[in-house]
Amino acid sequence: MTKRVIIVGGHGNVSLRLAKLLSPTHQVTSIIRDPSQEQDIKDVSATPLVLSLEQSPVTDFSDAFKGYDVVYFSAGAGGKGGEERTKAVDYEGALKIFDAIEGVQGEKPLLILVSAVDVRDPDKIPAHYTEEDIAMSNRVRKAIPVYMHWKYEADKNLVKRTAFNWIILRPGGLTNNPGTGTASVGKTHLGKPISRDDVAKTLALLVDRKDAAGLAIDVVGGDTPIEDALNAFIKRGETDFLG
Repeated sequence: MTKRVIIVGGHGNVSLRLAKLLSPTHQVTSIIRDPSQEQDIKDVSATPLVLSLEQSPVTDFSDAFKGYDVVYFSAGAGGKGGEERTKAVDYEGALKIFDAIEGVQGEKPLLILVSAVDVRDPDKIPAHYTEEDIAMSNRVRKAIPVYMHWKYEADKNLVKRTAFNWIILRPGGLTNNPGTGTASVGKTHLGKPISRDDVAKTLALLVDRKDAAGLAIDVVGGDTPIEDALNAFIKRGETDFLG
């Protein structure tokens, strides 16, 4: 069934791949802040919409989301602009989108938010982590503490929301290697990166998975076909987010 899909952060590397996967069978709009990016959006058969996550009001996003079935949030400061911009985009921007969905009159779209593996309360270590996982987690938290903090605060805010359905996808380290179509999903370890192609494929599969609502899903490189791994995870119904 064709769905109306809108992607916040539409010019990102994963978002462009996602739009390309979805556009043959769904109506895709990609939100960008720079009009010079419009052709890149059209090149993946999506429709560009210029709005600023930092500057445009919540009501503009509520209006933009009306009539859509799925909103993807795949925006991020990407380490540009320092600590203040990381907070402005990864936290305040995310909350703006949550508020905007709540403000949609009538049926509200499903939100699929892209977070990151190991985004959690730093005092709560997942039971399945090995010593290697803990060591890697500590290294990452020391390297990008502001990013990990504000992503956690955004996710923590989202999981308390009940006015709309949401799914959180939490990929591991990203590469530009060609996708394999395989991954490890749920209760993962931190060492194996995953290609942006495979993250986009996972996101595309979630467009039809309302049965995953309320779940945070870890995904890293692995050997199981993504669809099979995702099916098994959703069937278990156990979230990966530790609030």
